[in-house]
Amino acid sequence: MTHKIALLLAITALASAAAAADKKLTLKDLPVAVQKTVEETAKGGEIKNIGKETEKGVSQYEVETILNGKHRDFNVDSKGTLLVVEEETSLDSIPAAAKATILKKVGTGKLGMIETLTKPGTETMYEAAYTTKAGKKAALLVKADGTETKD
Repeated sequence: MTHKIALLLAITALASAAAAADKKLTLKDLPVAVQKTVEETAKGGEIKNIGKETEKGVSQYEVETILNGKHRDFNVDSKGTLLVVEEETSLDSIPAAAKATILKKVGTGKLGMIETLTKPGTETMYEAAYTTKAGKKAALLVKADGTETKD
């Protein structure tokens, strides 16, 4: 009987933790420094979602926005430092070398969304989502010169 009670308590605790992790955050839920960065970076765009995650050991907030009809997402650490901005763009607006690498990789698959990926102090990169001919979803990150990269 005590095993069943302990198991029930453990399941309840896990369910509560999962529910807390899925809680939708609002701007007012964020630390003041993060709020300031979010407001400045959103540039008047509509905030669609705010989530909290840990990436490479850094606790951060992922903010999903729509600006001028396009997706524009960014991550801010818990101190208010802007970490990365991902902004929807078109294939024709990226450098020719990056475009060529993306088209070659996609081949006969189907190209999805293209985003610029900008980290403060680094060069802008380009991320392309695509579906392979076999139906597998994939993504590719390239530098302006067309070099594939992981990060």
